[in-house]
Amino acid sequence: MARPRVVLVDDDALVRAGLRMMLGGPDGVDVVAEGDDGDRVVELVGRHRPDVVLMDIRMARVDGLEATRELLRTYPGTKVLILTTFDADAYVLEALRAGARGFVLKDTPPPRLVAAVHEVAGGDHALSPSVAALLVRQVADGAGGSDGSPRDERAARARDALARLTDREVEVARAVAGGGSNADISRELYLSVPTVKAHVSSILAKLGLTNRVQVALLVHDAES
Repeated sequence: MARPRVVLVDDDALVRAGLRMMLGGPDGVDVVAEGDDGDRVVELVGRHRPDVVLMDIRMARVDGLEATRELLRTYPGTKVLILTTFDADAYVLEALRAGARGFVLKDTPPPRLVAAVHEVAGGDHALSPSVAALLVRQVADGAGGSDGSPRDERAARARDALARLTDREVEVARAVAGGGSNADISRELYLSVPTVKAHVSSILAKLGLTNRVQVALLVHDAES
């Protein structure tokens, strides 16, 4: 797989230096530009056209949420991965509503962070396990589904959907719901990474879903 080209945006120079070092290993990514605040993102993306923008959520002048909104208004196809020390529910939901493809914590182990960038560059969504759990809990605690359905009706529909999967696909779906990357799931279920990718693609196709976040929510509905 080609090394993703990344624009890194964080208002702390030491954090940027540490991230560049973490991301730049043999299986890592190429940081093609850095910005010190969200007000630089549109300019940097226009100049460098990266595969992924890795951006802090809290910055002094323009925060990561507003920067994401402005960036996607200007360059709608841009893939944004939000990086933060804070895992508050509101930030998870707002980042995804703003159009971000993922949300990972700054204490994420380097291999998982690199994997998240690769996942987003490849068109997937990426959430660290703690963020995935927060997102699922926040949505599940709502009054109902997006169509106002009661929770038990959502659960019944979700169980019916999972029943269309093979036993192995259900195992993979549960691992996805836990926030696992393809590599994590490969180790957990003793499958090759290409096999995991094939199972995830089959799950999405069978269930009519478009990303891993939707899989996580479906699994939670089915098992809550």
